[in-house]
Amino acid sequence: MADNFCDALKKLKLTAAESTEDSLEGCLDCLLKALAHNNAEASEKIQESGLLQVFPGLLTPQSSCTPKVANIIAEVAKNEFMRSPCVEAGLIPPLVQLLNCKDQEVLLQTGRALGNICYDSHSLQAQLINMGVIPTLVKLLGVHFQNTPLTEMCLIAFGNLAELESSKEQFASTNIAEELVKLFRKQTEHEKKEMVFEVLAPLAENDMIKLQLVDAGLVECLLDVVGHTVDGDKEEDIAELKTASDLMVLLLLGDESMQKLFDEGKGSVFHQVLSWVPSHNHQLQLAGALAIANFARNDGNCIHMVDTGIVQKLLDLLDRHVEDGNVTVQHAALSALRNLAIPVVNKAKMLSAGVSEEVLKFLKSEMPPVQFKLLGTLRMLIDAQAEAAEQLGKNVKLVERLVEWCEAKDHAGVMGESNRLLSALIRHSKSKDVVRTIIQCGGVKHLATMATSEHMIMQNEALVALGLIAALDLGMAEKDLESATLVQVLHTLLSDERSAPEIKYNSMILICTVMGSEPLHKEVQGLMFLDVVSKLRSHENKTVAQQASLTEQRLTVQS
Repeated sequence: MADNFCDALKKLKLTAAESTEDSLEGCLDCLLKALAHNNAEASEKIQESGLLQVFPGLLTPQSSCTPKVANIIAEVAKNEFMRSPCVEAGLIPPLVQLLNCKDQEVLLQTGRALGNICYDSHSLQAQLINMGVIPTLVKLLGVHFQNTPLTEMCLIAFGNLAELESSKEQFASTNIAEELVKLFRKQTEHEKKEMVFEVLAPLAENDMIKLQLVDAGLVECLLDVVGHTVDGDKEEDIAELKTASDLMVLLLLGDESMQKLFDEGKGSVFHQVLSWVPSHNHQLQLAGALAIANFARNDGNCIHMVDTGIVQKLLDLLDRHVEDGNVTVQHAALSALRNLAIPVVNKAKMLSAGVSEEVLKFLKSEMPPVQFKLLGTLRMLIDAQAEAAEQLGKNVKLVERLVEWCEAKDHAGVMGESNRLLSALIRHSKSKDVVRTIIQCGGVKHLATMATSEHMIMQNEALVALGLIAALDLGMAEKDLESATLVQVLHTLLSDERSAPEIKYNSMILICTVMGSEPLHKEVQGLMFLDVVSKLRSHENKTVAQQASLTEQRLTVQS
């Protein structure tokens, strides 16, 4: 075998240009046998012989040797160490040209060769995309959809190329959606369905392709899969159900595709997805709740859904997951409730439906994603709802938990949302009882820290809340404000040229308020606020300039 192999290498190298196709085929067969016997060793010898440089000349559509040459390249390129030499030998351009060939064996081996050479290399895959392989492969899939090996080769190629963002635009300009849906409908075996799914998932991340997939009828296919697998207990049924329902949720992430399926609340898909929420299957409950969260991305949809009783479905679902529940389902249901609570008209309806009481049951959760959504839901619900804000703000267990989460340094999202909810409870209730509860639970220092946030909206929310604390119960808050170095924080905010006008305005309001406290007043005097404030009288923002004049007067009178 070794001698034959070496002879074949020499013969190919020396006589490729003038050999007859018969003698060439014999040499190529010998190489393929050697590769099947010991791929790595044979590949190394092929490289050492310089044969790779001969192959581009052998890759012609007219030659009967072409499929074998492409097959050898595919086998050689299974080895990582051979991929660069294949590229350097100039094999990619002639292989790409062969994708326009009609011979199905040539197409199959060419696709394998390109796939193996470019495996795991984003730069080489990007090169293929630039050379226009995507439209060519999509056309091949349409023409040769009866040829299983060729179809699978196309799917593997699509799966690799679809990972690259640069491919999405090219895919969107083809009829890939139509071809994949047509192919998916034909599949009966689990493995074959999975292959199509693996291409659909990365492609469906693109909004234009999402819409094309919806138009091509993918949603009906997915609903069909769900219907057939929901009661199955085989591993493949569970896997298909998950993939199909996940893909459905992904399609709803596009605004156009989502609106098309919502169809003003009349869409059959919308109603079928709603029926997943009360399901006994956790995966469907999760997908149903996530789908609602996605449908609830504009006010019109949210108002319609609340009016048609979706809130109760979500509350029932949450109730089933309070004790040792499924964290992903909890998170998804809370996400849906948070989105539904955004339109002003929905807040009172949701509060009277008992949403805040249900959400509070998850206060004991130790899972940051659930904590984050719980906080966001409550914050949305109490926006401009004074009574609800007061009721929640007097809830000691809630406020204690918020203060605890304000220190969750490992989870910035939870920490930020806790601070924002503390502030919102004060701002929306304007209640002395709420202020006292927050002072007693140690929340003041967190609001003072929040005033130094890098996010202007959070700084402002903190300053307004601190202003209300100082106005409603300065005596009780005095020590906390002092130990939180609030006066120093305000001096920094007013001195910083980058502070937004609202920040400067609310800082000055707060300075005027805290001067009602003797120790805080002394701090104000010690930090030379007059100099900083007098400069702000000429501020380009009229409101800031006016407040600077008033603050200056106050500081002068009380100095």
